[in-house]
Amino acid sequence: MRNNNADLRVIRTKESIRHALVELINEKGFEAITVKDITTMAKINRGTFYAHYQDKFDLMAKCEEEIMLDMSRITKQNFPSVIAALETDSKTLTPLSLTVTLFEYLNINSEFMKAVLGPKGDLSFQTRLKEFMWETLYGNNPNAFIKEENFLVPGQYLASYMGTAIIGVIQQWLESGRKESPQEMARILTTITVNGPYFAAGLKK
Repeated sequence: MRNNNADLRVIRTKESIRHALVELINEKGFEAITVKDITTMAKINRGTFYAHYQDKFDLMAKCEEEIMLDMSRITKQNFPSVIAALETDSKTLTPLSLTVTLFEYLNINSEFMKAVLGPKGDLSFQTRLKEFMWETLYGNNPNAFIKEENFLVPGQYLASYMGTAIIGVIQQWLESGRKESPQEMARILTTITVNGPYFAAGLKK
């Protein structure tokens, strides 16, 4: 029983540290935060913080890593349904279950995502997120949806355009208070990415 209690304590401690990190990013920006700020807000002593993290950069890296791992797991679980959806040449555009699931995940973790993807957050995370998206969806893995040899433009430009656009849509949704449901956001993103911005703007029938 003691082990369970100890595990729960660690989980709760890490949650309060993460919550303090989010609050402080929103308040003063990641650059200005100190470990003392975090421990004060999380109501823990420095020893407890250092038992889990080396410094604020290690804390941020571990939080971001966790997000990437979760998103990677969600993507892998949804691969079969995405492949099936892309192979059926249907005229009705249904949002991919993967996109819905990812927006549901972003919704649950919205506080952290809004803070790190916001102007006071961590710019390097956006770059890593873009690379991660490209690798997962279009990279050189055998399951990739899109094959490099079929590209009509150089891959790095396509990767940059897609990654920036998707992250931009996510940022806009988080910043404007997540008024649309994950299902609706999945539909919006699917319409823009599958049919292109001109179609989404009503210029191309």
